[in-house]
Amino acid sequence: MPQEVVIIGSVSMGPKAAARFKRLELDSKVTLLDQETLISYACGGISYLVGGDLMGAHILRQTNFQVLRDEKYYREVLGVTMRTNTRALSIDRRDKKVLIENTATGERELLPYDKLVLATGKRPKPFSVPGADLKGVFDVYSLKSAERVREWIVNPGASKAVIIGGGLTGLELVPALSDMWDIEVSIVEQSSQLLPEHIGPSLAMMVKHHLEEKGAAVYLKESIVRLEGNGTVQRVVTDKRILETDLVIVATGVEPNSDLAKEAGLDISSGGAIMVNNNMQTSDPLIYAGGDCVEVTNLITRKPGYFPWPSIAQRQGRVIGTNLAAGNAEFKGAVGNYAAKFFDLTIACAGLNIHAARREGFDAVTAMVSQIERAHFFHQKDHLYLELVVEKTSGRVLGIQGISDAGDGLVGRVNTIAALLEYGPSASEVGNLEIAYAPQFSAAMDVVNTLGNSAENVLFGRGRTMDPIEFKSLWPEMGKNGWIVLDTRFTHEAEPFVKRYPDRWKHISTTELLARKHEVPRDKKLIVLCKTGERSYDSHVILNDMDLEDNRNLQGGLMYLMQCGMISPDLTEVIEHEMLVQNSESLGPEDEKEDLLFTAMRQG
Repeated sequence: MPQEVVIIGSVSMGPKAAARFKRLELDSKVTLLDQETLISYACGGISYLVGGDLMGAHILRQTNFQVLRDEKYYREVLGVTMRTNTRALSIDRRDKKVLIENTATGERELLPYDKLVLATGKRPKPFSVPGADLKGVFDVYSLKSAERVREWIVNPGASKAVIIGGGLTGLELVPALSDMWDIEVSIVEQSSQLLPEHIGPSLAMMVKHHLEEKGAAVYLKESIVRLEGNGTVQRVVTDKRILETDLVIVATGVEPNSDLAKEAGLDISSGGAIMVNNNMQTSDPLIYAGGDCVEVTNLITRKPGYFPWPSIAQRQGRVIGTNLAAGNAEFKGAVGNYAAKFFDLTIACAGLNIHAARREGFDAVTAMVSQIERAHFFHQKDHLYLELVVEKTSGRVLGIQGISDAGDGLVGRVNTIAALLEYGPSASEVGNLEIAYAPQFSAAMDVVNTLGNSAENVLFGRGRTMDPIEFKSLWPEMGKNGWIVLDTRFTHEAEPFVKRYPDRWKHISTTELLARKHEVPRDKKLIVLCKTGERSYDSHVILNDMDLEDNRNLQGGLMYLMQCGMISPDLTEVIEHEMLVQNSESLGPEDEKEDLLFTAMRQG
C-alpha cells in the first residue's frame, strides 16, 4: 500500500533517504521540507565557495551531471514534493501529523504522515562573548552563511580575518581566505594544539608549522574575551592579546539540532542528540532520524558517538530509505574517518587519537614513523608521517592519524586501517597486512606495515621511544641535563650538527656502531636518531644489547622534527625552545648570539 512519508531537512541525509525510498516505492508520496531555500548541497565544498574556487553556490547543488537539485529536479526526476521556506513547528505523534509554517507568509497547516524522517542536522555551538552580534562575524556551517562570508569579503571587503577555533572547519578556511583573497589570517584556539579532537600533539605541531610557513598566525591556549567595534567588528580581544580585524569566523564546533525531536518526546542523549537504533529508528518506530542530529555507536569504544560528517549522513540516508520501504538495513556505527587539506598538507585520521583514547580509559601509547610512500628507487616520492594509537595490554589498534603532501597516498593508507578498526586489529596484524605492491605506489614493506611493526616493538619492550614534543622540551638544556644526541646517520649528514653542538651531539653511524661501541658514552642518556627512525632503531637494539638502558629512539627521526619546524629544510638549524624565546631579555650578548642559532623557522 502506498505510504505518505514526510522528511524534515533537505541538505544531505534527507534527500538521500527520499531518493532511495522512491526508487523502491514509486507509488508512495514523499514530501521534503526545509526552512531554507538553498537545499541539497555538498557541505564539504563550503570552503571552496568561500575561497572563490567555485563560481557560485549553485555548483554545490548540482548532480554529477551538472543538473541543479532544486524543487523542479525533485518533482520531475524523483517524484518528490520539495517544500522550501517551510519550518516544522511540532510533531503530533498520536495523530501522526506535523505542524508546518511557511516562513514567507506565516501560513500554517498540518501535514499527515505514515512515517516521518528527521534530518534536522546540526547548528553552531553557542558563542556568546560580548560583541558576537557585531557585523562581520559569521559561522560557515551552512551554505547560506558561507555565501554571506563571501559577500562580505567582496563588499565591504576584508584585509584581516580572525578564525576562532582550530578544528577542521576553521583550518580549511585559512587557504580559502589567504590564497584567493590575500587576507591576513589569524587562528585562535583555546587548547594547547590545533585539531585536538583529531590528531596528537606531534602531528598538530606539523600542521601549525605549515600554516605559519604559509603566512598564518596561530595562537594557542588563548580564550576569546570579547569582540570590539563600532557596529562592525574591528578587534578580537583574547586573554593574551588584541587582534585587529575586519572579519571574524567562528568555527568553535557544532551540536545536534534536536529541539523538534525533544519537544515531541523522543529519546535524546546526554549529548543532546536524537537516539536511534541500528535501523535508524527513534524511540518511536514510525519516526526515523539520521545525519548530524543523531548519535550512533562508536565502533571502537562501543559507546554513543557523534559524527557530523556528510559521508556518514549519506550512508545513513540510504539505510533509512530502505527501511521506509519495509527493509531491514542496518547502520551499525562509525569509527570516525576524516580527511582534510590545508594548502599543500593533507591530514587523515580514523578512530581515536591519543587524547581521546586516554580520555576513554584506554592505557594507550603511540608509534610514529616517517617513510616514503613509494619504493626508494622510484623517481617520484613523498614522505608519509603516520601515528598509530594502540592499547598497551592487548596490542589492539585504536586509531591512526597521518600527514603528508601526498594526499591520495595518505588517505588510502588511513582508509585501509579505518576499515579494520571495528574488528579490533592488533599492531602485529597491521604489520602483516597485505598491501598491493608496485614501486610506483608503495615499498615492498609498506609504511603501514612499518607502522604496525614499530608499534609491536614498543608494546613488546623492544624499543623505548621519544616523540618530537619531548625532544623539544629537552633541547634547551641538553648536554647539561644528562641527555645528548647520538646521530646514527652517515658522517656527511651528521657533521654540521656535531660541529655546531659539540656538547650535545655525538655521531656514530649505524654501520660503525658495533666496531665503535667503546666510544658510546655510558654516563649520558642517549637520544638515538637518524633521518626517519629506521637506522636509529637498529642502533637502539645494539645499545640495548650493551645494557645501555638510558637510550631512546626518536620516533620519525629528523624528518618529523623538520616538519614540526624544529629543523630547517637543510637540516642545519634547530629551533629555540619557547621558554628561551620568552626569557631572551635575560640573555647576555654572547648568549644571545648563540641562541640565534635556534631561530624558529616561522621567523624566517
